[in-house]
Amino acid sequence: MLGANDGIISISSLAVGVAAASSTRDPIMLATVAGLVAGALSMAAGEYVSVSSQTDTEKADIEREIQELKEMPEEELHILAQIYEKRGLKKETAMQVAIELTEKDALQAHMRDELGINEISQANPIQAAIASGAAFTVGGLMPLCVVLFAPVKIMEYWLYGFTIIFLIILGTMAARTGGSSVKKAILRITVWGTIAMGLSALVGYVFGVRV
Repeated sequence: MLGANDGIISISSLAVGVAAASSTRDPIMLATVAGLVAGALSMAAGEYVSVSSQTDTEKADIEREIQELKEMPEEELHILAQIYEKRGLKKETAMQVAIELTEKDALQAHMRDELGINEISQANPIQAAIASGAAFTVGGLMPLCVVLFAPVKIMEYWLYGFTIIFLIILGTMAARTGGSSVKKAILRITVWGTIAMGLSALVGYVFGVRV
């Protein structure tokens, strides 16, 4: 949802800015397609780097935990017991749970409960990059379709209108999925989308050379 939202607002804002300074379709198309490709690649690359860094940190934490389990198993056992005790277990119960989990798989217990790492939360850089780039592309294709078919003379108004519709639909879906207020989501996304496109149009009008 966030990636698609970025795609819609970024590409629409770019297209609005160029449309405000152009009297032909070709420059708007060129800027929109270039922005879509660059944005998708940038999102994918940024997500890959971010998640790769997270993965490297997790691997370093796991290696350190393996070493600590070898060098000071008793201390690590007490750390695990203290974690369970803080979660509400009695001291004796917490220690018993720590002992049993340590006997079963000490590293897994510490990864999950001390480091907060499990199979679900472990990041996959390639998967994250593809998902981020794809989401941005899906969002960016919506304003691109408007650029393809809307009249050039009033392109910015068509872009604004359809972008707000796209954002309302996306905001509604996100709110319902997350169980939050639909009205607040629509208001928030509409206001910020309007500001982004309005400023882009202003730049186009003030600094653009009509071509």
